[in-house]
Amino acid sequence: MEIKVIEGAFSVCRLKELGQAMIEDDLYFLGRTDEEISLVCRTESVPQDTAAREDGWRAFRIQGELDFSLIGILAGISAVLAENKIGIFVVSTYNTDYVLTKADDFERALGLLESHGYGIAR
Repeated sequence: MEIKVIEGAFSVCRLKELGQAMIEDDLYFLGRTDEEISLVCRTESVPQDTAAREDGWRAFRIQGELDFSLIGILAGISAVLAENKIGIFVVSTYNTDYVLTKADDFERALGLLESHGYGIAR
């Protein structure tokens, strides 16, 4: 299994209204529920008037298109990181999963995953 590092800094935000979202970046994850509007985007693209935000995240994705019948891929990655006290924030798309860790833990997370047999592409 190969992991692709995504360059740049990311932020996790809660928006006040959907109109704040400007989907122009290459990576922009927007989720809306009956309780909130959440946004994960590059830090430089965070809307000015967010309800809340947390900066300082880095990201990688699981390379390739993951078939829906595959089981345990994300569980394996999260287990390695959880055993080493590294928290994650995950966004899933139709094709794959994106995993974010705090920037301070990112390189250590990659090293741990590599030591567990994951390939790392930069």
